[in-house]
Amino acid sequence: MELPANMVHPDGTLNEELILKKEPLYQGMNGRFVERFYLPTKESYIFKPLTNNGQLGKEVWVHEQVLPLFPAIFPKILSYSINDEPVRNWMILEDLGQLSHDFNEDSALGAAKWAAWWHSLPIEKLGDVPRVGLKPQFKEIVTDICRRKDEFLRLLPSLGMERNLVDMIYALLDRFVFSEKLVLTHGDLHSGNFAMAKGQLMILDWEHTHLNVPYWDLYHLIDMSHPLFPKKMTVSFRERILSSYLDQIEFEVDRDAFMKEYYLFAAVFSIWMILLIQKDLQGNGGKWSAVQLQAQLQETVASLRQCGAALVYGKS
Repeated sequence: MELPANMVHPDGTLNEELILKKEPLYQGMNGRFVERFYLPTKESYIFKPLTNNGQLGKEVWVHEQVLPLFPAIFPKILSYSINDEPVRNWMILEDLGQLSHDFNEDSALGAAKWAAWWHSLPIEKLGDVPRVGLKPQFKEIVTDICRRKDEFLRLLPSLGMERNLVDMIYALLDRFVFSEKLVLTHGDLHSGNFAMAKGQLMILDWEHTHLNVPYWDLYHLIDMSHPLFPKKMTVSFRERILSSYLDQIEFEVDRDAFMKEYYLFAAVFSIWMILLIQKDLQGNGGKWSAVQLQAQLQETVASLRQCGAALVYGKS
């Protein structure tokens, strides 16, 4: 069905005279809501205004320039507006129906399989893909946690972390040279951005797509914690996901070196995340409750402990 031309007002809000009802799905970083809306004919669609002002026009670009190469594992954009005024930017996407964001063996291995597929695409054939996403680049994250090492060390008693393990992670970081292999990344592949819909795994929200190292997507998939999507990661589960990914990529890699590099990448990112979560807790959480942030903190500490131990001691 073709949507009415005046489905969205010039100010970037839905024309409620044309819809039967709407329901909020989630709130973006700028406070605007992504919503499901229904027409009087009962068809439903997803209205997605610009939820992060720094991402203006990026998701449409990815849908037009990159995702045509992909199988149908993402919701299609049916209509959109790009405007210099952030509030007048929006998209209407197909509604995939009820989504399950449960993090389990099937969903995690399925997401790793697709990540291996798009990581194997030759980047020289993808056009002018951005080289920077929403978060700082990894080199900036390394610089930040090194600058704030004393601050992090002061947190260790409250985190239940042993000083020796953290010191050894920092010592490795001083002399470790990370691979510069770049791949196409989703950019924000946490549990909220992939879901089962009608029996198929779908990958959502592509506005953070950019070129980065493979570990970026893998960390978000495996070890990135999120206040709304709690999950439990174990040593054996992490290894299964990484092994499955390595079985499916189409570029050459030293498996042992890749695993060691992932563990150090994950340890660094987890230290950075812990410092961010502590800041949110001190600022009363913002959009997240203290309970959600404490759960996110505990997940991140567990990931740091597991990845650090695998890296330093070769065990959990």
